[in-house]
Amino acid sequence: MTEPLQIFGWRDAIDIAIVAWIIYRLIIMLRGRVANRLLLVLAFLAALYSLSRLAGFEAFHWIVGSLFSSLILILVILFQHDIRRALVTHGKHRHALTEDRDEQEERDHASLIVGELIAAATSLSSRRIGALIVIEREMGVMSHVETGTEVDAKITSEILTSIFLPYSPIHDGAVIIRRGKLTRAGCFLPLSQDPTINKNLGTRHRAALGLTELVDCVVLVVSEETGTISVAVGGRIISVSDAASLRKILKKLLEPRWLTE
Repeated sequence: MTEPLQIFGWRDAIDIAIVAWIIYRLIIMLRGRVANRLLLVLAFLAALYSLSRLAGFEAFHWIVGSLFSSLILILVILFQHDIRRALVTHGKHRHALTEDRDEQEERDHASLIVGELIAAATSLSSRRIGALIVIEREMGVMSHVETGTEVDAKITSEILTSIFLPYSPIHDGAVIIRRGKLTRAGCFLPLSQDPTINKNLGTRHRAALGLTELVDCVVLVVSEETGTISVAVGGRIISVSDAASLRKILKKLLEPRWLTE
């Protein structure tokens, strides 16, 4: 009966007291926010782990060693709410980055289409070949347009130019652009009935005005007589002096979502 007491010495008592004090302090700290004290606790435990080994405090040394061996599990348990919050925040951040990337790709694609429209218009203008290019915005235009020919093609300056060449079977009328696609060609538009329209405007300009009086769309017009380029929107005509001006006008009138699928 006396042997265990003879083995138990002052060093063991100090060892147990230190372990009890550490457990008590951990319980106190767990009542509050642990995250801002994690590094301090880990540094403190690491220092005590080394000191306990040097001092020969076996019980404390074993407990601290066990804590370090299970550190990952302990961190997950202690900081499960913080980890969940961090993962949610990271997910939102990645989602925001993905949305930004998608929006940038949409803008880039829309800019390419605007470039193709400008190239086609300037090419046709230089050769004085008339053209009508209808670009849908929020509203569909087909209920106000005589159907024409279904095309379903990618928007390129070459395709647009070839459609309006005089020997093309569908060069008369307008082409319809919807959501980044060339969907119809050879469509006939309603003529404007506004008596105040300039008498010098030709049939293409009257057709462009007529459609934009009825529907929220943009119509790009190339005059066959003069080769001038105009943009019709909201029942009015905007004259265009050069390609840079045309790009500025189209970017202002057309949002990327109207030019992408």
